[in-house]
Amino acid sequence: MFVRSPRISLPVLARCTRFSTANTPHVNEPLKTSIKSQTNSEPRSALTEPELASMVIRGRAIYPPTPLPRPHNIPVASLHFRSHHPFLLDTFAHFAEHAASALGIPASRPVHLPTQRSMWTVIRGPFVHKKSQENFERRVHKRAIKAWDADPEIVNMWVKYLRKHMMPGVGMRVTKWERAPVGIGQQVFQRGMEKLRLDTDAAKVRALADKIVQQELMASDSDTPLQTVADKQS
Repeated sequence: MFVRSPRISLPVLARCTRFSTANTPHVNEPLKTSIKSQTNSEPRSALTEPELASMVIRGRAIYPPTPLPRPHNIPVASLHFRSHHPFLLDTFAHFAEHAASALGIPASRPVHLPTQRSMWTVIRGPFVHKKSQENFERRVHKRAIKAWDADPEIVNMWVKYLRKHMMPGVGMRVTKWERAPVGIGQQVFQRGMEKLRLDTDAAKVRALADKIVQQELMASDSDTPLQTVADKQS
């Protein structure tokens, strides 16, 4: 693991990996680079994702991944990462971002969420050392990545890959949104109608209702004399 913080280590490693990379394109600007094909000498101004993935670029994992367009802008998943160590958290979020780019999932950059801070004050001794106290603090750092316009199977593959290569000390919570197919309302209506009892006879229902009304009237008539006697005694 690196000893320095990620803000210092990543630029230093990026400078170290630039040796003998004069003929390789920069990862941050893959669409602006122009390379010559082996079969055609005309330069191309754009690279596709399979072509970029097949190229050998030194220090690819240090740079941010290739940004992918969002044609429909429909959210499909949201990943929340938590850890007590910000360097491990940033490293795993960078890894998850590269995995999403390799699978062709348009994802956002890791967003810094508010840090959860908890503090405790504990006395050093229960007797005469009441004024001697000690403070403890715990900080939970959070990051979030959101994905758009991806197939549910690809999103499940991405989540399984991240859980398989989970970094110790980092927690992950996944929220996925699945789109219901067309005609789901009619299917729910049919399921509800199948559970209803539609084979009952209307005459039987009317007779049962009349019987309940007669029982209620008889019960009310039997309670009326008792109430009048109680009123007279009072």
